[in-house]
This record gives sequence, structure tokens and C-alpha cells, in this order.
Amino acid sequence: MPGNNSQTVANLLREYAHRSALRGANPYGTRAYLRAADSLTALSQPLARIIAAGTLTDIRGIGKSIADIVTKLHATGSHPSLEKLRKEVPAGVLELFAVPGLRPDKIMKLYQTLGVSSLAELEAAAKQDRIRPVKGLGASLQTKILQNLAITCSGETQLHLHKAASLLEHALAAVKRDHPEYLRVEIAGDFRRGCELVSNLALVAQGKSAVPEEESSGFRIIVSDKKHFGARLLNATGSAAHIERLGELASKEGFELKSDGLYRGTKLVASASEADIYEALGLQFIEPELREGRDEINRAAKHKLPELVQDSNLRGILHCHTTSSDGTETLETMAETTRKRGFGYFGVADHSESAHYAGGLSLDEIAAQHEEADRLNKRYGNQFRILKGIEADILADGSLDYPDSILEKFDFVVASVHSRFKMTKKEQTDRIIRAVQNPHTTIIGHMTGRQLQRRPGYEIDVEKILRACTKYGVAVEINAHPWRLDLDWRWHEKALELGCIFSINPDAHSIPELDHMHWGVEMARKGGVPADRVLNAMTLPKLIAHLSKRKRGLARRRTGRHAPAQEAPVRQ
Repeated sequence: MPGNNSQTVANLLREYAHRSALRGANPYGTRAYLRAADSLTALSQPLARIIAAGTLTDIRGIGKSIADIVTKLHATGSHPSLEKLRKEVPAGVLELFAVPGLRPDKIMKLYQTLGVSSLAELEAAAKQDRIRPVKGLGASLQTKILQNLAITCSGETQLHLHKAASLLEHALAAVKRDHPEYLRVEIAGDFRRGCELVSNLALVAQGKSAVPEEESSGFRIIVSDKKHFGARLLNATGSAAHIERLGELASKEGFELKSDGLYRGTKLVASASEADIYEALGLQFIEPELREGRDEINRAAKHKLPELVQDSNLRGILHCHTTSSDGTETLETMAETTRKRGFGYFGVADHSESAHYAGGLSLDEIAAQHEEADRLNKRYGNQFRILKGIEADILADGSLDYPDSILEKFDFVVASVHSRFKMTKKEQTDRIIRAVQNPHTTIIGHMTGRQLQRRPGYEIDVEKILRACTKYGVAVEINAHPWRLDLDWRWHEKALELGCIFSINPDAHSIPELDHMHWGVEMARKGGVPADRVLNAMTLPKLIAHLSKRKRGLARRRTGRHAPAQEAPVRQ
């Protein structure tokens, strides 16, 4: 008997994890099962072969106890502990885990008090106003459920970038380990295009000859010979719209674009590299992030595509949190880690006093943090700099939650909305524009407030706010946290056209989250942003000059002297 495949076993492990969570099991244990399930979906060879070789515990996240469960699930499709758990709640209850933000304890309460055992029954209960009166559930949860059901039912069940990266990294290593004959293995699909949510997990490998495409646990693995590798990579990267429009251009120019290369009649013209194919069509090379079938082909034909920002262009990190508010590390630790990673400056931006939920800084705490920053900067000399910032809450009327006498003490201010999400579109837009008009505001943080697969952004007129940011020289944040990635890359082109500058910020609350910078760069690249329009691509001296210029402008406005409203684009 061949046994169950890795995808089936992974699904059973996820069921085990969810049923355990409903019973109130230790969340660390349930997460361990989910991580193991993710690792099983990234296998590049049959699970039966791994079990037979006795190498199951070599897989990331699978220790001896989970390996025993996996072996049993593989052999029989079940496990005694799983069968016991199945008697407690019907299978349909597990559907509720698909709703963002719905915790296991709330799922159980919905089932036990209202008999909700499917997504359809959950939607009916919410629409019939049956959730609101239940103690422990309430009106806010009912509203959140209705909102998040729309996300669930829209089909947006893809992976966040950082989770897809983890799976792809594991799959890439597994393919290289299991197939040493492959000379090259590249990631393709929508991850390579930098999409904020990933569903198409694909790898392209170079072997001695092409083989039929295979799918392993949801991963597409395309094996090509060297001669056709570029064409296979191009096709596997997509998007479908980009490939279709590229094919239309090829036909217009007397070519035919196939999955294995660009042909003129029966003659293969280009196929070994993507660059060869674009060049043969008279196009500037189109970076993967831009391949969405928008206007990239027309711009490439005119050689008008920008040189996109890269990780190496960023000179410093802004908008980070420490133990002074809701971070996990001290200012010194975060700054020192940033310095050791080769950056020239670290911009602390802890929460402001209105953010009681996040330990916002009192005036005394601000003074203490500034004293510590001065002490550390004295040690660093000219080699590195801690910039004193704050993430100030934008209040309902658009004001910031510190008076001018306090705001002027900071090197920079990130102004963000953290409350009152349900204001009307006009009210919310006017609120943010008032914050943009505040002369102390340097950066508008996570402009739309969206959290991917958790909540949509609040209603605002994005273009109107972008125009205000240009007018008042306020940078637009590309919040690099993979749950946010806000401002959406689809607005970047308009922002560039209007004259906006950006700031790629990790919104880091811990050391690992400093690495979120990369996802912000991916979003900026996808939006067509060049380095000279990124605030923290400036060297420290130029950034200091930029910030000082803004303060001089504030001083002139206070004395009634005219100052230019619009900042010039960033130059390196």
C-alpha cells in the first residue's frame, strides 16, 4: 500500500492542530503541528520515500513525536488521538478557522451557544444579529465577522510573503539536495513578481533535458534544459496578462512566443534567457515585479522603465519600536543590531501617549529616551546615528497627540491612524490631510490601515492625500510589515507622478522584524519606485540636511516668511 501523500498528511496535521486548539491545547503545540504541515507541503520527493529512508526528522519542524504521528497518518489516514478529537465537534466547525481574527475560544463559543458549524451558518448568525447578544461574543465581534467573511469568501486565501518565502526556501533547498544533477534552480510564480499575497508556488530547474511538468504538494516544478531555461522561467513567472500581451507584441512583430521560446516561423530566435527574449522584441528588460500586464510593455518599448530601488540602496532604518512602548528590545540593542547590519542610522519611533494599548511614551519617557539616544550617539560619533522619532497618533480631528513644543524635539515624526476606523470617507480623508498639513509631520504611516487577510483599509481618498503629501513635502510610508504592505503598490505610480517621496519602513517591534525591510523594497519595486524617491535611501548627511531643511521651513512659516510648500525629489 503506497500510503497517503504529503498533501493529505499535511491537511490531516492541520486538522489535528485546529481540533487541539478548540480543546484549549497549548498554542505552542498547535503551532508546531501547523509548521510541520507547512514543511510537508514543501517536499520535493514522495513522503513514502522519506519515511522508508528514515529521514523524516530531517525535515524542518518535525521532531520524533510529530514524526510518529506523520508516519501513522501516512499509513492509515488517521490517528487514535485525532479520532477522539473528531467526536467533540463536527468537521464543519473547522471551516471557521478560515475567518481572519477568529480565535479558537470564540469558535467554540459560537458552536456551543449558537450551534454554528459552518461558514454559511456563521454568516447567517451574523446577518440575523444573533451573535451580538451573546455574552463573550458581542456587537464588535459580529461586525468583524461580517467584514472578515467577505475577505474569506473572496478567495483571498493566499500566503503572506514571509510565509511563502519560508516554504519556498525549504522547497528550494530540498530540490537542490534531492537533485544534485540540476545545475540551476530558480523561484518563479507570483512570489518572484513580488505579489503581496502568494498562491502560485513554482520552481524552475535546469537539468540535462526537459521533463514533463510535475506538481508536488501544491508546488509546480518545471525542469528545462539549458537552451530553453529563460523561456520556461519567463512563462512560469507570469503574470498571465503580461505573457498574453508579450505574445500579442510578438505576433505583431512577426514572431510567435511559445512556452519554450520566441520563434520566427520554425526558427528558435531566443530562449536561453529572459533578457534575450525581451531584447529580440526590442524591449528594455522588464523586472519580474513589473510584469502585471499594466503598461510595462509600452514603457519598455520606449525604454522608459525606471531603475528600481534595491535592498542595497537603503542607508538606514526608520519607524522602529523598543521596550519604551511595545517593542521587545531596548533602544541600544535595536540600534546596535541595525549598525551591525551595515546601515548608517536607526530611527526610533515608539508609540505616542494616546496609544495606551501600546505603552505610549509620556513626556518624562520621551526625555529619558532622548538622553539615552544622545549618550549612544556620542559613542557612535560620525559612524552611526540614532534619530529621535515618534509614531504620533492622528486624533479624530487630524491633530497629533503632542503639542508643538514636544513635537519640535524630534528629528522626525511618523503620523499614523490607530483608531476611529469607521469615520466616513470624507471625514477620514480630511483627518489625514490635516495631519499631513502639520509642519512637524515627516512621514504618513500605513496610510490605509489595511491588514492583509485580516481587515480591509478604512475608506479614504488616496489620491487626494497623495496630492497633499506632495504639496507639504511629507513622505509616504511603504510599511514593510508583511501583514500591512501599505501603501498598496498599485498607488505608487500615481504617487510618483504627483511628485511624492516614499519611506520604506519595517515598523519593527523586534530584531527579526528588522528584516521586513526587504518586503517593503519588494513593494516599492512592484510599484516602480526608483531609489532617488526613497527617503531612507539618503546617506546620513543628506537625510540630516533634508530634515533640517524642513525645520527651517517650519521656522520661516512661524515668522510669516514664505517657504516652498513642495520638497524636491530625493537625490542621493
